[in-house]
Amino acid sequence: MAKWTIDPDHSCAAFAIRHMALAHVRGQFNKMKGTIHFDPAEKQRTSVDVEIEVASVNTGIKKRDEHLLTSDFFDQQKYPLITFTSTTVDFPDARRCRVNGTLTIHGMSQHVAFEGEYAGPKKNPYGDETTIGFSGSTTVNRESFGILWGSVPMEGGGLVAGKEVQIFLDVEADLAEEESS
Repeated sequence: MAKWTIDPDHSCAAFAIRHMALAHVRGQFNKMKGTIHFDPAEKQRTSVDVEIEVASVNTGIKKRDEHLLTSDFFDQQKYPLITFTSTTVDFPDARRCRVNGTLTIHGMSQHVAFEGEYAGPKKNPYGDETTIGFSGSTTVNRESFGILWGSVPMEGGGLVAGKEVQIFLDVEADLAEEESS
């Protein structure tokens, strides 16, 4: 089984959440790392481990980013990482995949499933590296992770901060080593 290292310069963990039941606020985390064990000939043995640095959150608004780091949201001092560890990976066809696993945010873990696709492997045109790509998304309830700020009802319906959060992972990973079975 080949081991692949996530390329943090070409990978992104992003999110979207409704604000005041009106529009989505979007953001991303700019620092992540991890490994993927993947072999196209043995896809059923695929596994994924990802670590995301909470302090790298970026919504484009400094004041909001600072607030997201407080105990109202991610509590970065106490919980500096968001992690995802796969339990199973299913491939219903040549390019689609479903990555099931444990997502830990704010010190609380939940089972989630990322629906997505993979591409590659491809030879990198800038050197001798071989690269694969995975993209996937899931939706979680932020309250399941103990993030309760903004659960104030709005006149006419909805909340200040929606409960549902869309999460997107786009990952490129470079071949690190071929492992023995």
